[in-house]
Amino acid sequence: MVKLNKELLKSGFKFPEDLMVQPFPENLPEKVIQFGEGNFLRAFVDWMFHQMNKQKIFNGRVVAVQPIAQGLVGKLNEQDGLYTLILRGLQDGKPVELKEIISSISRGINPYTQWDEYLKCAENPDIEFVVSNTTEAGISYDKSDSIDKKPPSSYPGKLTAYLYHRFNHFNGDPSKGMVIIPCELIDRNGDNLKRIILQLSNDWNLPEAFKEWIEKDNIFVNTLVDRVVTGYPKDEINEILNHLGYEDNLVDTGELFHLWVIEGPGELSERLPFTKAGLNVLWTDDMSPYRTRKVRILNGAHTSSVPAAFLYGLETVGEMMEHDVMGKFAREVIYDEIVPSINLDKKMLLEFADSVVERFQNPYIKHYLISILLNSSSKFKTRVLPSIIEYQQLYNKLPEKLTFSFAALMAVYKDGKVENGVMKARREKGEFVMQDDLWVLEFFEKTWNNFDKSKEAAKSVAKAVLANSKMWDQDLNNIDGLTDKVADYLYQITNDGIKNTVERLVKN
Repeated sequence: MVKLNKELLKSGFKFPEDLMVQPFPENLPEKVIQFGEGNFLRAFVDWMFHQMNKQKIFNGRVVAVQPIAQGLVGKLNEQDGLYTLILRGLQDGKPVELKEIISSISRGINPYTQWDEYLKCAENPDIEFVVSNTTEAGISYDKSDSIDKKPPSSYPGKLTAYLYHRFNHFNGDPSKGMVIIPCELIDRNGDNLKRIILQLSNDWNLPEAFKEWIEKDNIFVNTLVDRVVTGYPKDEINEILNHLGYEDNLVDTGELFHLWVIEGPGELSERLPFTKAGLNVLWTDDMSPYRTRKVRILNGAHTSSVPAAFLYGLETVGEMMEHDVMGKFAREVIYDEIVPSINLDKKMLLEFADSVVERFQNPYIKHYLISILLNSSSKFKTRVLPSIIEYQQLYNKLPEKLTFSFAALMAVYKDGKVENGVMKARREKGEFVMQDDLWVLEFFEKTWNNFDKSKEAAKSVAKAVLANSKMWDQDLNNIDGLTDKVADYLYQITNDGIKNTVERLVKN
């Protein structure tokens, strides 16, 4: 089978009719340096640059830098930066599948073996944008990092060295500052990255003039990204390649939905004309409403629905949404309790909620409930607890289904035994492994240890969990009525079973 590369694009090869293919972009300048070459950036940011290039409104390409020693740069370069992206999902309730060869990446650089080549990019006046996705842990301060390392070990360290080289090469020219756009899933990602770069500049005794250049002439924006990227489709790759007719080691898959919220100067929307290309990119001076909307509705719906659905015996989000009982439960949680708890524009919230329900029903994505249960306690604190608290403040009563979901989450840990840092637990369907912070697992094992199915024991478990201020940053027993209601649901779950309990709740 022939390989995907620029020669194939030029060869007159007969591609399948359902594949979008553009001529190879020979002479477009490199305008973006990107830290990360993984599935998400290629299915999100690089796809967006490709769409703008197709419409001739950006006319630039991306240099992908491998942030760790092992990665995909070798495969990228073998394929001249080309790869096939398949986006799949529901549009107006109908399945849609889009296939396209993406050509926005010019090359990949491994700074662990090509440090000088990496620094040469800093000397290129055309490269004016930095994009990154180095996992949530990527934007972190490493006190032991050093500019003398080639490369520094952390992403902020590598970027600081890059910016310092650029500062020196252009003699501190204010016009050579960069626009830095992190995509890591942490709050205020741009602010945090800038803070760490300035801290490293102090640690490394870099000149005050450089720090002033960072402050005044470089723009750090905060962002929120949203697209489920399912990556390399190993279970169906042979079928896909047979259809495409060529070999591609970098096939990437994701959902149709995409949203990029960028909090930064409005003039950037002209330099980065995503919206002119018809992309769902929102430029704003305050991204907090959009973050609240995503965390509370999208993430909160997952976190609040999944414990009960998993205990019920279901395996995936799609299965949950199709289920007569749990599908109704998930929708009622979203529309009857989460959306009403958020004090923002209801039209904006309902439109997003509708998109979330459609995304949860995506037949092409197998999102396993057990993976969503990973680190459930910390997720519940940030994604669901604010909805419970604010619903009560707004309506002077507790939200029934969200309160039940709290009890269901506690019940997931009920029969768990901790071994080698993980918990082996049981549901009616059989044994499973529950992964969380070790102290959380040990706490739940101890809390459930003497449970005897009585109402008193259920209240004892509820009180102990709600009192854990390390877990919730407060004693939740102080919320009026929460202890008794959670205890009552725990009693019902452990005596009547999860199915009977949730069915009663949905019927009411």
